[in-house]
This record gives sequence, C-alpha cells and structure tokens, in this order.
Amino acid sequence: MNMSTIWNNFLKNIQDELSSLSYETWFKDTELYKLDDGKAVIIVPMLIHKKQLGDNYYDLIVENLNKITNTNFELEFLLKEEIEPESDSPKQEKISDGVPKENNFQSNLNPNYTFETFIVGNSNKFAQAAALSVAESPGAMYNPLFIYGNSGLGKTHLMHAIGNYIIKNSNRKVLYVTSDQFISDFIGINKKNSEGNNFNYIEFFKDKYRNVDVLIIDDIQFLGGATQTQQEFFHTFNTLYSDSKQIIISSDRSPDDLKLLEDRLRTRFCWGLTVNIFPPDFALRKEILKKKIIAGNFEKEIPEDVIEYIASNIGTDVRQLEGSITRLIAYSTIMGGAKIDVDLAIEALKDFISKGMSEKDDIHRIQKIVADEFSITVEDIRGKKRSANIAFPRQIAMYLCRQLTDESFPKIGTEFGGKDHSTVMHSVEKIDKELKTNTELQKTIEKLKKNII
Repeated sequence: MNMSTIWNNFLKNIQDELSSLSYETWFKDTELYKLDDGKAVIIVPMLIHKKQLGDNYYDLIVENLNKITNTNFELEFLLKEEIEPESDSPKQEKISDGVPKENNFQSNLNPNYTFETFIVGNSNKFAQAAALSVAESPGAMYNPLFIYGNSGLGKTHLMHAIGNYIIKNSNRKVLYVTSDQFISDFIGINKKNSEGNNFNYIEFFKDKYRNVDVLIIDDIQFLGGATQTQQEFFHTFNTLYSDSKQIIISSDRSPDDLKLLEDRLRTRFCWGLTVNIFPPDFALRKEILKKKIIAGNFEKEIPEDVIEYIASNIGTDVRQLEGSITRLIAYSTIMGGAKIDVDLAIEALKDFISKGMSEKDDIHRIQKIVADEFSITVEDIRGKKRSANIAFPRQIAMYLCRQLTDESFPKIGTEFGGKDHSTVMHSVEKIDKELKTNTELQKTIEKLKKNII
C-alpha cells in the first residue's frame, strides 16, 4: 500500500474512535509523509498539533497504524516547511481526564456555547485548536491560556466551550466569572457580620475561587485600577497554578497592553499560551450568517446576494452579524411580509452598517491617505510584501494609527492583515527614532497628519 492508502485507512479507523470535534480539529488535515526505519513521519498543519498529537494521541496513533501495517512505528510530527530538516520527536505519556460524573457545582456556564456551535475560520482556527487542547488536558497544557481580541469575536464563546467540554468529559470543578464578579466578591470580604467579623465570608471566597480545578475569568482588563483586587487575584492565581489547576483568562488586549495591571500579573499571564482571535474574514462572516439563519429556522429564505451584502458591510463583530439577520427578518415582517432582497437589506440595516464600520473608519482612512501619498494601494499596505517601496509606507501608516487613534497594538496589527503586535511596536519605534534626525520624513509626517486630521 502507498502512503495515501495507508493514511486514508488509518483516518477511517480513527474517526470511529473519536468525537467528530476531536477528529476534525486534530486529524482531518494531517497526512502520512513516509514510513522509514521504524519511524512514521506525519505532516500536521500547525505547531499546536505537534504537541497535542504527541501528548494525547500518540498511543492511539501507534495502535491504529499497527492494525493496518502489522508494524510498530515511532512517530514524528512535522510541519510542511520542516520536511527537509527533520528532527526527532520524543514519545510522551498520554494524559487521562478521569472518570466523568455528575457535577452539581455552579459553574456559571452557558450550555449553548460549545465547540460544536463555534464556527471556525482562518481568523480563529489557532485559538479554537488551543482551546480544545486545554479542554482535553486541563492543567497539563498551556497554563494559563490567555485569549485576547476585540469585543464580539468569540472569546467568551470559546471560554464557555472549554468549561462545558471539561464538565462533560471529567469530574473537574469549573468556575466561570467575569472580572466584575471577582471584584464584587472581593469587596464582600470587607463586610462584617453581626458578630463584627467576616471569617465566614473569607472562607466562602477562598473556597469559591481556590477550591476549583478550572478557573475561567473574562475581561481581565477591568481589574485595572483595582489595586487590592489585583493583589488577591495574584494570590489566587499562584495557588491554582502551583496545584496544576487550569487558568483561562480573556481580555480585549494583549498582556503587554494591560498597562493598568501589575507587572507581576502580566508576566504570569505569559507563562502559558497567549492566543489572539482576529476579526472574521469575508468567508467566515458568511458562514456565521448562514449558521444564524439555519439556527433561526426562519420561514423566509434569505438569498445569497443578501448574505454577501451583509458580510461585506456590517463589520466584524459576530454579535452585530447575527443581530443583522434578526433585524432584517423583523423589518420584512413589519413591512407586511416584504420580499427579502438587497434593496430591503440596505434599508433595514442602514443603522447597523454605520455602527459596524465606524470603529475601523479611522484606521482605514489613515491607510488610504498614506497609500495615496506613496502611490501604492491599501491592499499593499495591508498585505505581506516586504519591498522597500511598500514596507516603509506601511510602517508610517502603523505609526500614524498609533499616534492618532486610541487603538491598541494588537488592534492595529489586525487591521494590517493580521500582523503581530510586536511588528506594530517595532514599526512605531523605528519611525519615532528616525523622525529625530530625518527632516524629510518630518515634513512627510506633518503633511499626512494635516490630511488625516
């Protein structure tokens, strides 16, 4: 049998042993590269697959390959770009989740937020894979998991999905809270009872937050300014971490941009894995809309051109995308059951469109003005080309976005084709440094600022 046949047979076998979610995430996009000298080389799509397959599925893969080939193989997982410089990948022990049982603990989880209902695209594929790997092995991989991105991109959905998965498949105790709830509970420590003490409440607080296996805390940025609460969270974090309990945190910005939080907290947030959820691209926005339509079971059909119009104009907030469908259906009903077409969508969603696009107007306008100044396109500025005639204007545009808007480094990077926040920081620092000695650049920046402002 050739490699393709062996792997196709392997995938058929293993698909029957896994949930569809695990199969789709970890095995669907893999392929067998070669079998040689007792080693099976398997190509995987992302680095996270290497660790997950090696840590949690190694024995299962070996067992199923043995059934097909009657031979035991050591496994090596490689990215496509690593095919030439091969490296050894050691076998690791599989981690067990334990025996599931009924969990009566109040986890505060939304049962509707699961991995199955989370729509995956290029912009959130890595974040989803990281979340699932944590759900499959809480406390053992990527601790803490720090998820950041703009509001409405699915951070909260993923966090609930992790919690729901863990509760379904283990006996672990999971707690989801917002940072506001954590602050509120901490403030309660200062309340005295009728006997003039608060010992019972202190015990309640510690039991709630430290006697758990998984702590999920949403919108950590709101701890900024609450100095005493930050100190308590620091101690809670240390207690859970030292006991190998899983910590999952979300924020609207990266740890580096959480300037109001103590350095010792921000440092700890980077101990595990930090993942960014980027705004959904056009294809993913269409999928989100179609999923909303199917789930809504609406009587009226929404044509493809209407879906494309909404996906092109509403923006990237998933809540707004889903809300646009509800608004469109309601508008059609109010208008006496009017036929749903693009003209009706334009009329029904005019307020949604202006609201959805306003957040990005400033950055996009800066990109357009800089592109015109240097006779290149906005697509060039947002793209990956590194030629000098494009890279330098791109750095100038990033610099101006940072100077003239309130957006964070990650947000700016997102609007420049998904650049990492460190790339934006480097660009800003480079332009800032060059401005001190380059008079020509000073004139160019001043001219651009006048056009922008």
